[in-house]
This record gives sequence, structure tokens and C-alpha cells, in this order.
Amino acid sequence: MTKLTYLNEPGVLYNLKRRYALNEIYTYTGSILIAVNPFTRLPHLYNEYMMEQYKGVRLGELSPHVFAVADASYRAMVNDSRSQSILVSGESGAGKTETTKFIMQYLTYVGGRAAIDDRTVEQQVLESNPLLEAFGNAKTVRNDNSSRFGKFVEMQFDANGRISGAAIRTYLLERSRVVQINDPERNFHCFYQLCASGKDAELYKLGHPGSFHYLNKSKTYELEGTNNEDEYWKTKRAMDIVGISRNDQDAIFRILAAILHLGNIEFSPGKEIDSSKIKDPTSNFHLQMAAKLFMCDPDLLVSTLCTRAINTLEGAIIKALDCSAAAANRDALAKTVYARLFDWYFHLPSFFQGYCAFLLVENINKSIGQDVDSKVQIGILDIYGFESFKNNSFEQFCINFANEKLQQHFNEHVFKMEQEEYKSEKIDWSYIEFIDNQDVLDLIEKKPIGIIALLDEACMFPKSTHETFATKMFRNFSSHHRLEKTKFSETDFTISHYAGKVTYQTESFLEKNRDYIVAEHCNLLSSSRCPLVSGLFGTLPEESLRSSYKFSSVASRFKQQLQALMETLNSTEPHYVRCVKPNSVNQPQIFENQSVLHQLRCGGVLEAVRISLAGYPTRRTYAEFVDRFGVLVPELMLGSYDERALTKGILEKMKLDNFQLGSTKVFLRAGQIAILDMRRAEVLENAARHIQGRFRTFITRKEFVKTREASISIQAYCRGCLARKKYMVKRETAAAIIVQKYVKRWRLHRTYQQSHSAALLIQSCIRGFIARHYFSVIREQKAALVIQSLWRKWKVIILFQQYRQATVAIQCAWRQKVARRELRRLKMAANEAGALREAKNKLEKKLDDLTLRLTLERRLRAAGEEAKSVEILKRDKLIESLSAECAAAKSAAQSEHDKNLLLQRQLNDSLREITMLRSSKIMTAEAERENSNLKNLVESLSKNNSSLEYELTSARKGSDATMKKLKDVEGKCNHLQQNLDKLQEKLTNMENENHVLRQKALNMSPLNNMPMTTKAFPQKFATPIGLPNGEQKHGYETPPPAKYLASLPQSLTRSRRTRMPVERQEENHEILLRCIKENLGFKDGKPVTACIIYSCLLHWRAFESERTAIFDHVIEAINNVLKGEEADGRLPYWLSNTSSLLCLLQKNLRSNGLFATPSRRSGGTLGIGDKIVQTLRSPSKLMGRSDNLGQVDARYPAILFKQQLTACVEKIFGQLRDNLKKEISPLLSVCIQAPKSSRAQPGKATKSPGIGAQPPSNSHWDNIVKFLDLLMDTLHENYVPSFFIRKLITQLFSFINIQLFNSLLLRRECCTFSNGEYVKAGLSLLEKWITDATDEFAGTSMHELNYIRQAVGFLVIHQKRKKKLEEIRNELCPNLSVRQIYRICSMYWDDKYNTQGISNEVVSAMREEVNKDTQNLISNSFLLDDDLCIPFSTEDLSIAIPAIDYVDIELPESLHHYASVQLLLKHHDPQPV
Repeated sequence: MTKLTYLNEPGVLYNLKRRYALNEIYTYTGSILIAVNPFTRLPHLYNEYMMEQYKGVRLGELSPHVFAVADASYRAMVNDSRSQSILVSGESGAGKTETTKFIMQYLTYVGGRAAIDDRTVEQQVLESNPLLEAFGNAKTVRNDNSSRFGKFVEMQFDANGRISGAAIRTYLLERSRVVQINDPERNFHCFYQLCASGKDAELYKLGHPGSFHYLNKSKTYELEGTNNEDEYWKTKRAMDIVGISRNDQDAIFRILAAILHLGNIEFSPGKEIDSSKIKDPTSNFHLQMAAKLFMCDPDLLVSTLCTRAINTLEGAIIKALDCSAAAANRDALAKTVYARLFDWYFHLPSFFQGYCAFLLVENINKSIGQDVDSKVQIGILDIYGFESFKNNSFEQFCINFANEKLQQHFNEHVFKMEQEEYKSEKIDWSYIEFIDNQDVLDLIEKKPIGIIALLDEACMFPKSTHETFATKMFRNFSSHHRLEKTKFSETDFTISHYAGKVTYQTESFLEKNRDYIVAEHCNLLSSSRCPLVSGLFGTLPEESLRSSYKFSSVASRFKQQLQALMETLNSTEPHYVRCVKPNSVNQPQIFENQSVLHQLRCGGVLEAVRISLAGYPTRRTYAEFVDRFGVLVPELMLGSYDERALTKGILEKMKLDNFQLGSTKVFLRAGQIAILDMRRAEVLENAARHIQGRFRTFITRKEFVKTREASISIQAYCRGCLARKKYMVKRETAAAIIVQKYVKRWRLHRTYQQSHSAALLIQSCIRGFIARHYFSVIREQKAALVIQSLWRKWKVIILFQQYRQATVAIQCAWRQKVARRELRRLKMAANEAGALREAKNKLEKKLDDLTLRLTLERRLRAAGEEAKSVEILKRDKLIESLSAECAAAKSAAQSEHDKNLLLQRQLNDSLREITMLRSSKIMTAEAERENSNLKNLVESLSKNNSSLEYELTSARKGSDATMKKLKDVEGKCNHLQQNLDKLQEKLTNMENENHVLRQKALNMSPLNNMPMTTKAFPQKFATPIGLPNGEQKHGYETPPPAKYLASLPQSLTRSRRTRMPVERQEENHEILLRCIKENLGFKDGKPVTACIIYSCLLHWRAFESERTAIFDHVIEAINNVLKGEEADGRLPYWLSNTSSLLCLLQKNLRSNGLFATPSRRSGGTLGIGDKIVQTLRSPSKLMGRSDNLGQVDARYPAILFKQQLTACVEKIFGQLRDNLKKEISPLLSVCIQAPKSSRAQPGKATKSPGIGAQPPSNSHWDNIVKFLDLLMDTLHENYVPSFFIRKLITQLFSFINIQLFNSLLLRRECCTFSNGEYVKAGLSLLEKWITDATDEFAGTSMHELNYIRQAVGFLVIHQKRKKKLEEIRNELCPNLSVRQIYRICSMYWDDKYNTQGISNEVVSAMREEVNKDTQNLISNSFLLDDDLCIPFSTEDLSIAIPAIDYVDIELPESLHHYASVQLLLKHHDPQPV
């Protein structure tokens, strides 16, 4: 701050306010650090990286920081071997405690002592803070956690500058707060924590704090944002950390509870004059609890509180105390107990020394570990600041007295010592006046007529009151300019402190200053059975027993402790940190000018600024200066011994001026010593470089000479070795030739003999193998012929039996239908009542529903069986390629033969059951004949009807049992089918016989003789009845008779279809695969591949098939093509084909439900016979023809295929979109920032003032336009529908908007005026491209660029300071949020015209809205998110894509040779055959 141009109060205040708005909370005033409380967390200022930056750096070289002050104290301690102290001062709530924590954190970092139990010294000190805060902190008017004691932390170091220990010293505890508090303040935190401790509170008989006298004087029991119960457990954890045992912890909390109970004891006048007694049972209860918690005698406690013992020569005299004296005695006991519980060392008179308790603070220091041998320390003082409230009492008087002492210490160090040194050195210096507070200190502490002396004198007289004290004080200090008498009170007085005038009320001065040392209190508590309580109050010596009620002044003891603290500080070199509280509401970003200016004046900051600027902060003795900087002028050092002259010559040679030469020292201005150090470092560096060069030359020459001599010796030796080696090689070569000649001859001879014998052995083995193989082939062929003949014989027998059984089953079913029809006719004729008919109708509906469910289950089971058969067929092809097929077929045939025998027995049992069913039907027919003969007899007819209904019910039950057995047989047949499918290829020729036998079975049934005018049965008889052998399935693909029966109610055309042979299916799959793999192109804008696939599927009637795998092959083939190496380039082609195929399916397929139910007619429902006859009469239906040529009824596989194709279209679209985003991302990353060559120079306007922004100077934006043109050409070449192009271009421009906008917000170099012009010019190119592309293909792409267009437009507007927030939000940037606008404003800078940005008022308003939104929003991100959803649905495709005429598409020549497409070649019509 000393470098400010205008060094006055407004300039200093403005500087602090601007830095505070930027979260720059630290500022230097010379060597004094000013820390403004931010009231928010700034973790980036206090991490390990920041500590490393300030390590070893001279104060002032980096930005102001508390770490710099800590490092300066540490370096001064190491270099000068002198203890240091850091005084952290300021008002309550200014952040002194947090600043102390940061200083300890840095000293621990640079001290570097290893952690003990994984905890550093700083961690150990901070872990003890909850304990100290619980017992020493309380809520005041200005601060919810104000320290009511002084804390002096000593960081102890060894000779090497390593931390060797630490200790905490406490001073000046405000003990009167235990018994006296004002609203809205609170007592010490530990009392409220204990009351909220739950079970522990119940154990000590504690309740709400409002029920205790020491706590209910203020109505504030809870603190905002603090839970007393949680704080209680933190306090207990801190006790565990510092090493307090559980027994001692219980004793401490018992003492606290006893103090609360002690405060609730009330007294009433006794029987004698001036005597007192316990008032009521409630007070007696609290007395008993206090005695129980103190573990002392209750009667002795009563005697101690209500009486006083006076020792005389004749003996002790017991004097009763009145109610007020007893209450004062009670409060004195409470304060004494709490103070001894807390204090580090309780300063008593000499005869009480040795009986004080080292409890809380002592255990803390033991836990941390002190070093008693340490020579140097760094002390950190954290003490309560200056206080001035509406009502100021004795506590504020003591606190402000302590701050006056510290201010005097500050004045002596900064002002007095510096100016006195200037005088002693006799330099040319003009004296600067400063405020000296010595007269205030004399007013307070001077003897014999200081305020403290007068207060002690008044306290010694029992009848003295605050009026007599005030009168005597005004009489003695009537002429003192620092003391004033208030106008409206005779007892209040005002002192002009260094920080301002404070008015004190003297009503409670005498009571709070009296601290009697009562022998009865010590005797009472020393007799306690609790070791901790008795240790606090040891046995008093003999001389102390002479006076049982000795007066002790709190103010005098406070003065002695303060003097000891000042002696400690005077023995060290101080460093100052002034903490400033910016506002009274404890909220961030609020700066109250008057409050801050008052604190700066009180702290002497402005005086320090003025003196530091005008003085000479750097001073050295002549000997030190010459010894250090004499190397700069070596020519002056020769023959000269006058150090003062040498100093002057050095400074003149360095061209430094405005220095002063004193008697023994030289005085330099700020920064001059740094210049000298820099010159000295350059000289020493050049000298060292010269010495190093000479030394390296000597070493290198010496090594060269040695190397040359050694090389000559090595060369001579090597030449001799080479000559000898060459001679030996020649001699060995001649000998080797002779040896090789004989070895080669021997090897060739041995090789010939081995080859000859091996050839003979191989020939014999081969001849034997061929003979054995020929024999085994002949034997296998014979065995295969035998097996085949037996297998064909067995298979024909099985088929004949099955057809015969099916024929018999059909005949039985038909006869059963006829009998039921006749029975129903007779019943309707005999029964005229309507009730029976309604009951039968209900039963018929139930049977109809059950039959429909059975039909659906059969079809689902058939669909599963078809899928299984396809999978088994694939596996069979692999099995047939094995060489051991014959042996496997033999074993399978044997197992199948055994299973068929078991199945045959089951079928025989089913036939027997059918025979029984026939007999029951015959009996029913006889009953019907009897009913026709006895029509006139109503009663007998009713009985016969009942018997017939009973028989019918039993028959139905038998039929249900048969159905269950049929299901069991069906499961076994499924297992049989899996085994028989292996021989399917060998039995394809038997399918024709199968069809012939089925036709004969239908012709043999009585359907041909049925009249056409037969009356229709009810709906329940139209459903076929299953038979025991009805649902058996063979080993090949021919449907069994039962399946035909199940499908007769719907259509006989479907039952007459046969499965396509395996070769035909493979051929169809190959046709579709070739269409998919080959690029067939387009014809008249229509995709050839999609049209051919749809024509083939329609021609093969795949859409009407209930079981087919051809759709899965199509989807699998498309997916395989998209997984290939060139898949990315074929995405537009397949997007066009798949969308066209999907459009054809949506336009031409009609879904009537997965399983169609029989339609009901107005005259009734056709029975099974009617439908068979109608089917036989309509042979065109058997051929599969239909008159409805527009749409095709789609079955379940076709519907599933349409869904899979929809998913495939969405997948291709998403993959194409993602690939485009990947390709355009590198182009966008270089377009967001203007190249250096195209940026405008700061302060220079454009050469052409009448012309707008110039186009980009490079081709980055042109590359994006070329990319879009190439994309559009590719999509048009593949005839992609305009609907997809519009959606794709829209999402691509949305991605461009997101990328450019996010990059703009994340990079500060992009938020400039010139870069805005560059991006705006590029956006104009994109807008021109969108206009040229038309709305048919570009759609709403222009609106997708709104975010980046508005942001860039905001960057390039002029006169931003005149823009209001509402104008920016509503007109300039309506789509941007306040957080995004604030981000742009905070990062913007004008690199072209050097103009200012948005006004501070607008920025502050936006910051407030951002802070409010931060508390409400789930995510505080200001970036845009990319949309990855598919922007269309199936209904959108059916509406947007026009219908496609696929009839005129011709097949390519590569498919003409396939038999499956010959009909398409002849007629060019996809009508199915």
C-alpha cells in the first residue's frame, strides 16, 4: 500500500475494497499484513501448492499472503537465531483464530518434523481446539464463537530449524462470565453442550438450559448452524486426543454439572439476624446434587455457603452470612472451581503456589509434546479484540486494557523504535507525529491513583459501592483529557481509547473485581472423594489458615498476567497481522466503509503506511555492508580501511541515491537492498563461471595426455596380436579343409544307408494301411445298408400307425359332434324353460374361452418348436461332417427304437381310453332315442335329461383327463423330434407320401356325406376337441394331424402349406445376403436393395408366416455390413435403404392381432363340418390367393421384424450423427479463437470505418463450410430423405453451438473484442450456408446457433458500461442465464480499443443473483449439455417419408440364376404364388 499514488484514507479504503471484491483479502502496509475476513471458504489460497510458492521467498516479492509473514518470521529465526512472535489482532469476528490456524499450518510445513501417530504438530494443536473453544469461547454481541481468553501458541524449533515441540499458553480467562451474562450473549459453550448430551445429562439431572440460573439470564440457548449435542461429542473426542482418561472426563463433566446445580441454590433469611438458610425443597435438591457431584458432605457444603469462619487468637469464630452474602459466596465458589479447572497456571499469592491444578491445558501440551531445551521459538498470539458495546462492564474494561497494551507494543516497534534509531544515528530525518497511548495506560494502571488501584481500594472496604468508587475516580481524574463523565449518569465514565471512546457502566465493577480466596472452599473441596476435585484444591499451608476470607483483585491479577505476556513479546521480534471485519452481518462480498476505516485508524495502519513510505526500512552496519557488497567494487578495497567511505563509494558506483549514512549504519530506501543483492549475485556468478572454466580446462588437458599415451601402447600391442592371429587362422584353415573332406564322405555314406532302410519300411507300412482301410470301408458299407433298410422299415411302420390313429381320431371326433348335435336338438325340443338355456349358454361361453386359450397355447408352443428346429438344423450340419456318422446313427437309432416302443405303449393306452369314450357316446345316443319316444312324459324326460347331463359331464371330465395325457405325450414327442431331426435330409422324399396319406384320411371321413344345410352348433362345439395322439410331431418338418385340427376353425389354407426345403431356405438367405453385401445403387431415386428385399419377402409369403427365421437373417446381415471396415462410408446408403424398407412395411402391412379369433356371424357360428366343406369348395383359398392385393396380413414375426428394423434405422442415424460430430470437433476447436495474425492491435481501430467486421483471415471457417457441402452432397447422392437430412443438420448445428459456446466460457483469451469479431464473421458464413440450403434440408438450424450468436454479439457491442442488467437479459442475451452472462462479463477484456467492460453495479447485481441461484440449483454448471436423443419416432417416419413404388424395380443380373426369383423375372409383379 505504500506504493499508492495517493496515500490518504480514501485511497487506502478504495484499494482494500477493490481487492476484497476480487477475493484478494491480503494487503501489505510496509511489513504489516492486513487480512480482511471473506466470510467464505477460499481453499485455493491455503493448499500445499501455495505454501510451496511462498517458501523461501522474500517478503513482498509475491502477492500479499499470511504465508509470506509466517515465512519471514521463520527465515528471521533461522538466520538471526532469535525468537519471533506473530501478533494477530483485530475486532471480534475479524478472523483472528482462522489466521492463527493458517500460520501454524505453514510453520509445520516448513519445519518438517515427522508426524507422531500420523498427526503433525499443527494437526495436534488444531485437534485440541474443540476442547479449548468449548471451555473458553462464548457468544457475544458481535461473534457467536468469541474467544474469552488469550491464547499464545509456541512453535519450538531446534538448532537446524526443525520443529522440536509446541506448547499452548492461555491468558486472561473471563471468569466472571460463569455467573454473570447479558442478553443476547451466552455462557461458555461447555454448559450448553452438557445440557444437550442426552443420557449424560440425565445422569447428572440436567435439563433445558433455561432451567439454570447461570444460563437463563440470556434467552439465547442455541446458535444458528450449530448442534450442541454434536459439539459435545467433538469435545469428548478432543479429550481423548489430548490424553484425558475416561475417569477424569467424567469428573470434569460432574464439576460442570455441579456448577450449574450450585447456581440454582437460593437462600432465604434464617431464624437469627443476618443469617440465611436453604430456601425451599427445589434449592435443597440442587444442593444435594451439587454435593453428590462434588463428592463432598452436603452439610459441610451448606455450612460453607451460609457461614464464615474468622480465626482469632482465642479460636475460630463462626459468623452467619445474610442472603446476599451467601449468594456472593456461592458465585465465588463457582468461579473459583471453573477457573482452576481451565487455567494453565493459576496465579495465586506465594503461599498458594504449588496447589494449583494443571488440567486441561497441561494435558493438551503433554499430547503435543514440548521441548524444554529449545532455544528459539515462534509465538503466535490470538487474543480477544477491542470491544465497544451498548452496555460495557468490567469485562470490556479489562479486554480494552489488554488491547491498549498490545497497541503500545505495536507503537513502540513501528514508530518509537524506528524514529529513536534515526535520532541516534544522526541522519537527516524529519520527525513524524503519531498517536501515543501511554497516557491511557497510566490512567488505568499507574499507582497509586490509577483506575485499577482505586477499584482495588474500593473493594477492600465492605461498605463501598460503585457510587463511592465513581465519585473518587472523578475527583482524582477531573482534569485528565482521556477520562470523561457522561451527561445522564453519575456513575458511568468514558475513556478515550486508541480505537475510540467507550462508556463503561460501574454497577457491577466491584462485584466482578472481588475474588475472595475462601479457606472454607478449599477445605470443602480438598476433602472430596473425587481425586480430580481434591487435586484442584490441595491442602493449604498453615499461614494461609490465619485468614479464612482473603480478598484477591481480579483486575490486579489480570494486570500481572498481561505484564508477563508483554515481557514474553518484548523478548521476541514481532510481526503484525491486522485482521479487519468488513461488515457487521458476517456475510461475504459486503464492505462497510465506515466500519473498515474505523478499524484501520484504531490499528495504526495509516500511520504505518506513512512512516514506512517516508522512512528507511533497510539498515546495515558499515562492517556488514562492506563485507557483503565489497565484491562489487574491488578497486576501492585496495589500501582503504575507512568503512564509511567504502560504503559511500559502493553506493555511488551502483548509482543509488536518496540513502543516508549514519554514525554506525547505512540507511537505504525500500527496494535498494534488492538491487545490491542482484548485482552481487551477478558478480559472484561471473567469477564462479570463470573459475569453473579454468579448472575444467586443466582437468581436460590432463585427461587428454593420459589418453594419448595409453592409446599408443594399446595400438602397438594390438598390431602384434593381429599378426599372430592371422598366422594361426591360415594354419587352421589348411587343416580344416583336410578334415572336412573325410567327414563329408562319411556323412554321405551314412545318410544313403539310412534312406534306403527307411524307404523299405515306409513302403511296407503304406501297403498294409491301404489294405486295412479298404477292408474297413467294405465292412462299414455293408453295415450301413443293413441299418438303412431296418430304419426305413421302422419309419414306414411308425408313419402308417400314426396316420391310422389320426384317421380314427377324426372319425371319433366327427361322430361325437353328430351325437352332440342330436342331443342338443332333443334337449331344445323337450325343455321349454329359459333358465336351463341360459345356464347352458354360460357353460358354452366358458368352454369357448378355454378352447381359445388352448389354441393360443398350442400356437405358442409350435412357434417355440420351430425356433428349436432351426437351431437343431444348424447343429446337424456340423454333425454330418464328422467321420463317425455311421456309428452315431446306429446308436441313435437303437435309442430311438426303445423310446418309440415306450411311446407306442402310451398310445395304445390312449386308444383304449378312446374306446371307452365311444361306449359312453353310444349310451348317450340310446338315451336320446328314449327321449324322442317319451316326449309326452315331462317328468320322465326331465329325469332322462338329468342323467344325460351327468353322463355328458363325466364324458367332459374324461376328455379333460385325456387332454392332460396328450400334453405329456406331446412333451415326449418334442424330445423325440430333436433326435429325429438329424435324419431330416434323408427323409425329404417321404413328405409327398405324407401329404397323400393326409388327403386320403380327410376323404375317408364322413365330412363328404354331410348336408350343407345342417343347423349350426353353438360356439362351444365349433372348437375342435383334442385327441391323445393329436399333437405328436415327427422328426421332420411335416405338421401332425392334431395341428391341422387346431387350425381348422381359422383356415385350411394354412394347414395345407408345407415347409420349404432346407435347400430352398438356404437359397433365399443367399439371395438376401448378396443384395445386402452388394451396392445395388438407386433407380429413379428409389433404393434398389430395399425394394428387392421387400419384393422377395412378399413373394415368399414371409410376412404371413407364423414361424420363420428369414427376418433374423436380414437384420443380422445388415448389422454385419455396418460392422465392416468401410461401415462409416456406407452409413448414408443404408440409412436410405432401411428407412425405405421400413416405409414399405408401414404402408403395406396390416396387423390384425397376433392370433386371429373366429369371426361371429349374425345367424350363428360355423361348425367344424361347415368350415371343412367351405374350404373344400374353395380350392383357391387352399392355393393361398386373396382378392385384397393392397395390404398383407402380418403375423408376429413380421411385426417383430418391423420393430427390429425401426431400431436399426435409429442406430444408423445415431452412428452417422456421432461420426459427424467427431469429424467436425477438430475444426471447431481451431475456430473459436482468432489467429494471432488476424487479431487487432490494442488501441487501434479498423482501417475501414464504414465497413463491418472483415471475414476470417484463415480457412478454418471455410473448412467447416466445405465439410457441410461435402456432407450435403453425400446425403443427396444416397437419396437420403429430406426428413433425415433436416434432423441431422439440425442436431449438427446444435452441436456446433454447444462446442463454441462452452469453449468461449472456458477460455479467457476467447472473451475479447477482436475474437468476438472473428467468431461473428465465421457465424455469418454458417448463416449464409443455412440460407442456401433452404428450410427443406436445414430446418431450424438457424435457431440452434442462438446461444453463440448472442454471446458473440454481446462481446462486440460498444459502450458496455451504459448497458443495464435488464437490457442485457431481455434484449441482448435473452436465451442466456444470469450465470452465463456473469461468466462472460468476468472474463471479458477489450484487446482492441482498451475500453472498460460492464459497470460494477451490474456485475454486483449479477453476482447476487448467482449466489442466490447457487443455493437453489441442483447443478451450478454454466455449460450447455449435448442432446444425444433420437429426434423422431415411427409415426414421424410414416408421415414424413412418401410412399415408394417398388414394382418397376428390376432384379440385377447377378440374381437371375436363382430359382426363387424366376417368377419375379417373368411378371415383374411381387404377387405371391
